[in-house]
Amino acid sequence: PLSPQELRSGRFWRGVLAELAATLIFVGMILGASAAPGPLAPALAGGLVAGGLVCTLGGPQANPALTLALLCTRKLSALRGAAGVLAQCAGATLASAAARAALPDDTGLVTRVSAVGTAGTALAWETFATFQLGLAAFAAAEHAAPQAGLALGSAVAAGALAAGPFSGGSMNPARSLGPAIVTGVWDDHWVSWGHPRTPPESPS
Repeated sequence: PLSPQELRSGRFWRGVLAELAATLIFVGMILGASAAPGPLAPALAGGLVAGGLVCTLGGPQANPALTLALLCTRKLSALRGAAGVLAQCAGATLASAAARAALPDDTGLVTRVSAVGTAGTALAWETFATFQLGLAAFAAAEHAAPQAGLALGSAVAAGALAAGPFSGGSMNPARSLGPAIVTGVWDDHWVSWGHPRTPPESPS
C-alpha cells in the first residue's frame, strides 16, 4: 500500500506525470482523427496510439476505467489510483481544449448516444467493449508479452469500431469527460461512467 510518505517519492510523481502525458497524447490523437468522416479514423488512431504508449511509456492506464479496475482488484492503492484518475482527467481536458481550438468544427469531439438505439443499448455496448479492453489490458500486464502493445491497441480499435455506432465507443471516461468540459455538452454523459469497472480475472 502507498503511504503518505511516498508522496515525496519521485516514482510516485513520475507515475502521475506519465498518466497525464499518456492521456493527453491518447485523447489528442483520437480527437484529431475525429475530424475525418466516419468512425474508422478515430478507432485506428486510438488503437495505434495505445500500442505506441505501451512501448514508449511502459503501459500507463490512460483510462479511469482501467485504473478503477486495478483499485477494485487491489492491484493499486487508493492514493495512487485517485492521483492517477485526476491526472488522466486533466490530460484529457487539456487535449480537448487544444483540439477545440485547432479544429474548425468541434461537433465530433463529444461522444454521444446515437439514434441507432437507446441509452440502455449504448450502455450495454460500452460495457461489453470496456470488458474486452480490460481483459486485454490485464492479460498483457500479467504476462508482459512483447506483443502487449499490439494486443492492447487491437482491443482499443475493436471496441471503438463495435461500440462506436451506439455509444461513440469511448471505453474511457476521461476521453468523454474532457470534450464535455470544454464544449459544455453533457448529453447522456453518464453512459461513459456507468459501466462496471471490475474486470475478469487474468488468464493463468
